[in-house]
Amino acid sequence: MKLKPALYSAAAGALGTLAMTILMLIGMKSGAAPMPEPIPRAIVGHILPVTGAALMIIAMIAHFAYGSVWAALADQLVSGFNFARGLLLGVFLWIIMQVVVLPLIGWGFFGLNHTPAIAVATLVLHLIYGGTTGYAAQKLPYAGEAKSVS
Repeated sequence: MKLKPALYSAAAGALGTLAMTILMLIGMKSGAAPMPEPIPRAIVGHILPVTGAALMIIAMIAHFAYGSVWAALADQLVSGFNFARGLLLGVFLWIIMQVVVLPLIGWGFFGLNHTPAIAVATLVLHLIYGGTTGYAAQKLPYAGEAKSVS
């Protein structure tokens, strides 16, 4: 059995990241999101001395790259990467965010320096990412696969 090229799984990760990002931005614009700012922007703003549109552009590039790389790794390392395993990937990445990333940007573990609602909102977003990524990784057509003849 030949492994699917990582590009296909990275594309699935980009689709999952897109689904997550659209909902995050809708939440931010509507005021429903508990985060004080989009987390990718907060991370990049903490690391790099950029502001304005450049900050958001770099943040989105980094966000999509992160989502794509993790999807490619997961699909190559886990046999039968699918919706359920995508959800597990989402939970894994959510845990990393809660215990490593958010404290590093000053938001505290699980975002508790702001509100516990950040933990819940980001869990939902990561489940959307993971489920979409796993589903897409399973369903994206791969030209190298043999087609069954009925």
